[in-house]
Amino acid sequence: MTTSTPTTGQPPQRRDLTRYAWLSIAAAIATIVLKTGAWWLTGSVGLLSDAAESSVNLVAAIVALFALRLAARPADDTHHYGHTKAEFFSAAAEGTMIFVAALFIIVSAVNRFLHPQPLENVGIGLAISVGASVINGLVALVLLRAGRAHRSLTLVADGKHLMTDVWTSVGVVVGVVVVALTGIVRLDPVIALLVGLNIIWTGWKLLQESANGLMDAALPAEENESIVRVLHDFTTEDVTFHGLRTRASGHRGFAELHVLVPGSWSVQRAHDVVERIEQRLAEEVPSVTLSTHIEPVEDPRSYDDYETEVPLSPAPPVP
Repeated sequence: MTTSTPTTGQPPQRRDLTRYAWLSIAAAIATIVLKTGAWWLTGSVGLLSDAAESSVNLVAAIVALFALRLAARPADDTHHYGHTKAEFFSAAAEGTMIFVAALFIIVSAVNRFLHPQPLENVGIGLAISVGASVINGLVALVLLRAGRAHRSLTLVADGKHLMTDVWTSVGVVVGVVVVALTGIVRLDPVIALLVGLNIIWTGWKLLQESANGLMDAALPAEENESIVRVLHDFTTEDVTFHGLRTRASGHRGFAELHVLVPGSWSVQRAHDVVERIEQRLAEEVPSVTLSTHIEPVEDPRSYDDYETEVPLSPAPPVP
């Protein structure tokens, strides 16, 4: 016997998150204009690399906009579990674009290292770059907070990318200041090269995260622990559990569970217990859809179903 999360029979509708993508797009356009102006004024390849990363931010924000729209679509006849995995494709696309931007930065840095040029208008150029970084930092905080609140990998990835851009800008600004103070112009492309390598690392982490999601990685440990705590509250001499498996799918989570009850119980009695369990889980972990399978505790075939599953004992402490 298999049941799913009660109440409406459908996962809760997701709020429209595209407004955050539009915010990211606006921030990317503003920082591209500002940072390109700073590069044009100073001739710093470090600032050019910073502007190039902001261009990637714009493309990533546009991809995020489409991904969020697609992920918010409800289940249909050809996608019974919804479209939430679209967010993993968005993160993968952003990671790929980051690699392209990093390649451009590294090539520019090597060329400038071989053919150094003095910097100009350093003061105003840096002021413009710092202003752009402030915009990125504020938008990044908004995206990260919204992404974690709504379990959106797309917003979290975009926020992390923007925050990385902020720290990148800090490094570039420091490099330009050092060049202005010391007169060692080759320090500028060296800083740009380090920026490129840092961006590659960010892209690699995003690709890893999106790949884990596409391969049905288990839910985060804290969510698994919340599920286990609820199950321990319902564990009795007659009711036990095993075979708990979970997976993440964008902002949604899915869990499977086997419920062991006496074989002499009626279907109605076992179903009533499961309904109470699912109702409690819907309250404690609303982002997770649970499917249960009822089995007779006396039947040897009820055990050893899977090679791996979420441990159910001992119960984790309440945080």
